[in-house]
Amino acid sequence: MPISNEQVTAHPFLSALYRSAYYPDHVVDRGRAVLLALCERIEAERPAGLAALYALTHAATEEFNDLQDAFVEAGSEIETVARDEIGGEFWFVARAYGFADADVEELIAPRDW
Repeated sequence: MPISNEQVTAHPFLSALYRSAYYPDHVVDRGRAVLLALCERIEAERPAGLAALYALTHAATEEFNDLQDAFVEAGSEIETVARDEIGGEFWFVARAYGFADADVEELIAPRDW
């Protein structure tokens, strides 16, 4: 299902990671895919409130948890810059879909990075 939210389609997800040679593009691509899949799920499921949104963002956060090994295998890791960038992207997604009152820490609560 193509994403219809124009803010999302125009947004350069994880741009800070792409600009740094420390983060391998092929792994960042996988992270970007997680974020885009999250947007697709939000559009398909249309969460009615924060609890439903958090369920979706927690599942996507778990996918980022699974990417940690891929970063390490490629000579990188999800460290401070990446954590901030990823967390910011979750916050962007929440705002883009009308959840400006979402708590950024709760959006990514199950993270282990």
